[in-house]
Amino acid sequence: MDVVAPDFTVVSLIKDYGFPTVMVIGLGYYVYFVWNFISENIEPEVEKMHVQLIKLIDQVRMLDQDMIRLQQKVDVILEMRENEKKRGKNDN
Repeated sequence: MDVVAPDFTVVSLIKDYGFPTVMVIGLGYYVYFVWNFISENIEPEVEKMHVQLIKLIDQVRMLDQDMIRLQQKVDVILEMRENEKKRGKNDN
């Protein structure tokens, strides 16, 4: 007695279970595959990029503060030079 292996081709599955059932199972596999790919490959990379983005934002804030301090120093120097010019004119 020979045991016949079941035929699991797409055509036989559609014939046995119907088109909507086979397509729902196929769509379920597709959704699982996409979800699995996103959760295993993309999410860890997004987390790494998120950490790098936070570091970059902190560096930009520090640079902005440094630029503000530098601008204040330049303004003070320019004001001192202007005051010296005024004093020099007043002395002459």
